[in-house]
Amino acid sequence: MKRRHRLVRIGKISIGNNKRIILIAGPCVVEGREMTLRTAEKIQKIANKHSIPFVFKSSYKKANRTSGKAFIGIGMDKALSILAEVKQEFGVPVLTDIHSETEAEQASEVADVLQIPAFLCRQTELLQAAGRTGKVVNIKKGQFMAPEDMKHQAGKVEMTGNNDILLTERGTTFGYHNLIVDMRALVTMKALGYPVILDATHSVQLPGGENSRSGGQPEFIFPLARAGAAVGIDGLFIEVHPDPCRALSDTSSQLKLDLLDNLVKQVVEIDRMVKRYQQ
Repeated sequence: MKRRHRLVRIGKISIGNNKRIILIAGPCVVEGREMTLRTAEKIQKIANKHSIPFVFKSSYKKANRTSGKAFIGIGMDKALSILAEVKQEFGVPVLTDIHSETEAEQASEVADVLQIPAFLCRQTELLQAAGRTGKVVNIKKGQFMAPEDMKHQAGKVEMTGNNDILLTERGTTFGYHNLIVDMRALVTMKALGYPVILDATHSVQLPGGENSRSGGQPEFIFPLARAGAAVGIDGLFIEVHPDPCRALSDTSSQLKLDLLDNLVKQVVEIDRMVKRYQQ
């Protein structure tokens, strides 16, 4: 049975229930203060130009890496302090991942949205720890899960009394080192009653496809983002970097920051048309 679409508020931003699309964007991981602030400033200018609500995204650490030698982060305390500076300097909400119950409370002191990584989306205690903070919880659909089964993961958060939940599609395992986005999954998850996000950058990953790290096919970011907007997503998730080739994580799947303006322009135009017909 189709549920009524819920409206979720992230600070002053409303998402869902046929509201205009929002942009969740930023570097994969906090690499340092200067780059993070510079990137946030540029994304905010692009968002303002196209009148799209903006949530800054960056992880304070990357707990899930292909190799044990891969970059994890600059330290939780230091990274969270940089994210706090982004909030204060630019007045934008912040989204970041959590990886264990013990991290939830500390991260919630800075973040407006706590994100549950795809590989951890079934972890009951993690979901409930996020829910108990009272912050918006963004659950990324596991690459191994059917979209309709996300109702159980959202239900774990709701058990804490927190109904501010987002569901994010980031591709489904399709053979070795490959993911595929089934656009039907966006419709299925939206019918569960929660705002739905498309992560158009992790969806082009080739997990473990470059031996000790994940590969990617960034040439598909634009078509996937346009397709998601045409389906009627509530938010677009894009990891961006000034120079992806030099990024310390997800080198092959982040969007070059200089391309974001054009992408947002296209997505906003499609979203306006689609939302007009959905009213």
